[in-house]
Amino acid sequence: MAGTADALIVQDWRTPDRGIAGVLSFIVAEAALFSIFVVGYLFYLGKSLNGPYPDQVLKTPVLATICLLSSSGTILFAERALHRASIGVFRLWWAVTIALGAFFLIETGREWYELIYHDHLTVATNVFGSTFYGLVGLHASHVTVGLFFLLIVLIASLRGFPVDTQRRRITFLSWYWHFVDTVWVVVFLVVYVIGK
Repeated sequence: MAGTADALIVQDWRTPDRGIAGVLSFIVAEAALFSIFVVGYLFYLGKSLNGPYPDQVLKTPVLATICLLSSSGTILFAERALHRASIGVFRLWWAVTIALGAFFLIETGREWYELIYHDHLTVATNVFGSTFYGLVGLHASHVTVGLFFLLIVLIASLRGFPVDTQRRRITFLSWYWHFVDTVWVVVFLVVYVIGK
């Protein structure tokens, strides 16, 4: 009797979906990478021998943060519209997601311009500069990659490519975007709340 139960268990078992396993593995690896940068930032916090120091130059990017976190909602709306086969609504929410992400990057660029040219904080200035640009730059690079792929999907959709046949891939891209937004919450708390 036990042998029959074991045989049924073996027959019912299926390998995990390769796409899901691949995307989740990628996200876990990226989370590990970000963890290293976060721990490094926290470890070196307050160890700069010369200024400028975080409390002297950092301004809390509230509007940029609201925009980036809102983009998790807009990409979700886009996904739902795609599942309802509302391609026009999908394009609208997808474009709004891109706009919100682009605004976040523009604000990051403005912050860096101010820090570099007004406050004279560069990677070489002190330990704070090195860890700040490393951590925030790593996140900004991930936002840039995400925006690149979001833009490809939008352009393909506008050119008539049947994106509704690619729901699975769009879901995976959405997961990546949610990951980037979640990481920003951690970066925001570490850099602009704890580190200030």
